[in-house]
Amino acid sequence: MTYSLCKLVMKFIWIFFIICSCSVNLSFGIEIIGDKKLSFKQSAALVEPFKRAGANSEELRSAIKRLSTERAEGLVFLIQHMPERDLKTLSSDYLVENINYAYKARSESDWAKSVPKEIFFNDVLPYASINERRDRWRKDFHARFSPLVKEAKTLEEAAQVLNKEIWKMINVRYHASKRPKPDQSPYESIDAGFASCTGLSVLLIDACRSVGVPSRFVGTPMWANKRGNHSWVEVWDGNFWQFTGACEYSAAGLGNAWFKGSASNAVKADPKHAIYAASWKRTKTNFPLIWDLGIDYVFAENVTDNYTGNVGNRVFIQLFDKPGGERVAADVEVWMSGSKVASGRTRDSTNDTNDMLGLSLKKGMNYELKASIKKDKHWTKLFIVKGERDEEIQFFLSE
Repeated sequence: MTYSLCKLVMKFIWIFFIICSCSVNLSFGIEIIGDKKLSFKQSAALVEPFKRAGANSEELRSAIKRLSTERAEGLVFLIQHMPERDLKTLSSDYLVENINYAYKARSESDWAKSVPKEIFFNDVLPYASINERRDRWRKDFHARFSPLVKEAKTLEEAAQVLNKEIWKMINVRYHASKRPKPDQSPYESIDAGFASCTGLSVLLIDACRSVGVPSRFVGTPMWANKRGNHSWVEVWDGNFWQFTGACEYSAAGLGNAWFKGSASNAVKADPKHAIYAASWKRTKTNFPLIWDLGIDYVFAENVTDNYTGNVGNRVFIQLFDKPGGERVAADVEVWMSGSKVASGRTRDSTNDTNDMLGLSLKKGMNYELKASIKKDKHWTKLFIVKGERDEEIQFFLSE
């Protein structure tokens, strides 16, 4: 045998060895999962998650075996992008119940059936939005809230009904200091009776998902005017993602909220002032959870472009009973030179701390604020607008 022929033979042997090695490794992956309902591609995608799950891989494997082929595909998606904390702890019963009730909701209305599979997988199937405690909410919420949306004709209508009605049913409302922690799970918020904008958003998202409405967690680490952070909800309306404030129903429909103006000033290129939407599917971006910036398993998309636009500067009015006291809700009017130029209602302490009455007023002008505290009690105060961007003016009834 010539040297060149010998070299060629050795090359073929080496290639054959590599192919066999790859086949053994991939076959090993399928053998670990041991479920013929899954395709080769699905099985191969689960090799790494199963390794990270450790002993709990038996629970994951059991869940897959208990589901139909169609539903197992949904669970494979969840497991493929699941954080390690869940891979190591979630039970087969928890996962099967979550999957079965998600598909049940999907089958109960035309608008739920119309949701594209990739959106259903990423924004209906997941049992969590951020880093909250993993509650077993899906079956319970479906029983509680599906009757509310029986007459709904669209995804938007269903989401609107839920945001209007569920808070009275579960008796949860906003409070910045009475809520135990920012990242509450649904039942933590229900038990406390209070939640931050984060906890309220998690609750509304789960309520929406329980009836088949795609929804996701959205927020900014800091408004561009540095007035603080905020979290809210986006709902898929069949064509676009539309925003809404949790526990802040607007009769005007989705895409209307007090923070619309602030969101329009977000800065896409600045991580501190951009707007993010959480994603179950892994992305190259982490959601900046300001209560725990060390968490790196919540993924996101930068959706700032969906919010930015040109809006005029506004003046934000807050009314307090005294310095350092509680905010007061009252009907107010702004007068200039004997004419009423603006009016609205201030917010009290049950509203988000960043939710303030916004009015368009002119820089350098003298105004008079008239507030109706009670039916026969009125309060007035003179003030000047300095013209600062998103200027905030606080008034105290004790003065």
